[in-house]
Amino acid sequence: MTENRENRPKAEIEKQIDENLKRVYEQDATSEIPDRFVALLQQLRDQDK
Repeated sequence: MTENRENRPKAEIEKQIDENLKRVYEQDATSEIPDRFVALLQQLRDQDK
């Protein structure tokens, strides 16, 4: 059974997003998430505050 996104705590959703992004970038273990992408994610999080 899939839990409704609106019912999950925001921190849980952000954790899941972070984990999914890490999985994508694990394909190339030598690469890190680009700084500009991390900054964009932070801007999006800041807008929600």
